[in-house]
Amino acid sequence: MSHPTDTVRLTTAQAIIRYLAAQFIEIDGQKTRLCGGGFGIFGHGNVTCLGEALYDHRAELPLYRGQNEQSMGFAAAAYAKYHLRRRFMFCTASAGPGTANLLTSAALAHANRLPILMLCGDTFLTRLPDPVLQQLEHFGNPTLGVNDAFKAVSRYWDRITHPAQIIQSLPAAIATMLDPADCGPAFLGLPQDVQGWAYDYPLAMFEETTHHIRRQSADEQELTAAADLLKSAKRPVIIAGGGVQYSGAVKELTSFAETHQIPVIETIAGRANLLSDHPLNIGPVGVTGSNSANAIAEEADVILSVGCRLQDFTTGSWTAFSQEAKIISLNAARHDAGKHRSLPVVGDAKLGVLALGDKLSGYKTPSDWTKKAQTERKSWDGYVADNVAHGNRPNSYAQAIGVVNALCDPQDRVVAAAGGLPAEVTANWRTLGIGTVDVEFGFSCMGYEIAGGWGARIAQSENEPDKDTIVFCGDGSYLLMNSDIYSSVLTRKKLIVLVLDNGGFAVINKLQNNTGNESFNNLISDTPTVPEPFAVDFEAHAKSMGAEAETVSNPAELGEAFKRAKAADKTSVIVMKVDPYEGWTAEGHTWWEVGTPHVSDNPKVKAAHEDWESTRSKQRKGV
Repeated sequence: MSHPTDTVRLTTAQAIIRYLAAQFIEIDGQKTRLCGGGFGIFGHGNVTCLGEALYDHRAELPLYRGQNEQSMGFAAAAYAKYHLRRRFMFCTASAGPGTANLLTSAALAHANRLPILMLCGDTFLTRLPDPVLQQLEHFGNPTLGVNDAFKAVSRYWDRITHPAQIIQSLPAAIATMLDPADCGPAFLGLPQDVQGWAYDYPLAMFEETTHHIRRQSADEQELTAAADLLKSAKRPVIIAGGGVQYSGAVKELTSFAETHQIPVIETIAGRANLLSDHPLNIGPVGVTGSNSANAIAEEADVILSVGCRLQDFTTGSWTAFSQEAKIISLNAARHDAGKHRSLPVVGDAKLGVLALGDKLSGYKTPSDWTKKAQTERKSWDGYVADNVAHGNRPNSYAQAIGVVNALCDPQDRVVAAAGGLPAEVTANWRTLGIGTVDVEFGFSCMGYEIAGGWGARIAQSENEPDKDTIVFCGDGSYLLMNSDIYSSVLTRKKLIVLVLDNGGFAVINKLQNNTGNESFNNLISDTPTVPEPFAVDFEAHAKSMGAEAETVSNPAELGEAFKRAKAADKTSVIVMKVDPYEGWTAEGHTWWEVGTPHVSDNPKVKAAHEDWESTRSKQRKGV
């Protein structure tokens, strides 16, 4: 234990890294380092000072060399998601475009409430060499730069203008990242000169600190009101969101549902809260949901939302529930708990579910309602079984999902994002292991898939090195961001990547056609500026980055290739063409609000607009 007056002279950069190395967290009784390391690409804005500091701590804080700053941020977000927001990684980028590349991943982390720490170069505080390389000059405001753009996509933002400031800023950033109610990305702008400035820091700042995640108990009045409302319910349903997993409340929620026989429906983020064969798991809800979950959501009189932010794909743009249904929202974040006239219960999901259970003693859902929900689920299971079956029909996403689902280990992790795959995975994947599905749909961000898979695999390797991370990726997302195949090979973090090639952005083409529009600029074959469409050789491309790769013609061949990929000791890429028009999951959808033209000379567009608007009357109006 150091004396309060003891100091050590360090640069700002050295102090930041030394501080991070001293932070620990207790998880399930075990102490582990809070920061799992970082992802970094060096440039003149971070290599000389921050790079020097990171070198001295390379054992405690391993630095993964990324290929692209945006994908580094995606990998960090996936790492945090795997660890249920209890651990994080940092990303360091140089000043200018290197840092600007992180904007999209910061937005993804912000939307998904995921902790990542961004340590980014900035222009010189003294301004003596201005204008410097990559500096954006704002003539009327010399303090404004690229880093200010992160204020919109960060939960905590600071520009360090003096070495002493990190004594307060670093604890504040970590507190934000670990706060269940305000979790998200933290950004520290580090001017190139300030990084190297020295200061006599108190030694106490660098003593080992062990953190714990706060569990906030809900207000007694809110709990009582929620319990009274649930006791009156004849047709209750639980919406289980991602916050159930982040709170570690899966066991408690399952027990609560079983005790009171309340059907459970899942959001996309909460897709693996219950195993697929649990008798109270009625399926995924919403736009990319299931007929079973949507049928009981529409009839429910009381809805208990746990750890869910109630976005439009969950609520069917607020048409999935009846106008008369009452919503109780149990959430650590006040902002989420009060949405759309919900009765708020602000607090930790685990503690909140236990407290509600105590107040519901003796209550049980009418058996006819629970049986109805289970009958709906049985019917949906039949639809999914037929949907994923392959035979004499065009190749589809659903078939590929079914093949992998049947062959994977229950604890393998599945990663998907954006395009058509989030809907197809959500609807057709049958959960084999709790918390094993990562469908990034908070920001619906193309490019997350392979980068997120790499980050998830780094985390998975720490706990489950014998399991696999399986990435479902469309050809569009692959072409957008694929370089972390190379990263995974370099770092020996094996991935299994399925590239399902439908010839462009087929799901948006489907939306285009469903709203009466002609196919235009989505499929390669329908792009007017492409004189001669040709197919990308994804197999050869993946091999060029050091991965095993093969192309298959049908789902049966995919199954054999997947077995080989499971047996391989490095990243394997499997490519299969799928039909851009046929084979989409046609059932399980609620209404979704999209902006359609109110005036058009195209009769198909006019008809689609009228059809789309015809069900708007079901939409609940928020206040």
